[in-house]
Amino acid sequence: MALDDILLDTEEKMIKSAEVIATEFAGIRTGKASPDLVTNLMVEAYGSHMRLKELAAVTTPDPRLILIQPWDAGTVDAVRKALEESKLGISPQVDGKLIRLPIPPLSEERRQDLVKATRKLAEEGRVSIRACRRHAMDEVKKSQKAGEITEDQLEGAEKEVQKLTDQYVEQIEKALTAKEAELMKV
Repeated sequence: MALDDILLDTEEKMIKSAEVIATEFAGIRTGKASPDLVTNLMVEAYGSHMRLKELAAVTTPDPRLILIQPWDAGTVDAVRKALEESKLGISPQVDGKLIRLPIPPLSEERRQDLVKATRKLAEEGRVSIRACRRHAMDEVKKSQKAGEITEDQLEGAEKEVQKLTDQYVEQIEKALTAKEAELMKV
């Protein structure tokens, strides 16, 4: 595998890892209504698992309420069930074809629990990025042993991989800091 291909592949994997963590952070409740809390929730409907955003319109008419309006009235019960089984800890209120999710204010203890969960997710992201780095370093070393690249190219590639690793770990750190601040804001 060419050196540029290894570096591009590594960067793509690191970008995906950072995006997954950002999506997970968006799904953590902060005490104010946000469609991101529920849009990626998996709902069993039509004989398969679908994301809520594929089944319903999700809006936030005020800071303490999420309003879910399924496009098909037959999926209201499936959406309600998925919301009840989710880790959100919010009881949905069904009103005909509408589902209301009132967002209660977070207690200090719940905020601390959410911060711990956020830190755990961030660590999983850092581990994923380090795994990408390890894989890239192995590929670069294989290329050097096979005689495809020189010792200097090996050293330069290792520095480039480490630079990418530092960049994406820093991106996760910034997202973690912002999410912690958002969670602790009363």
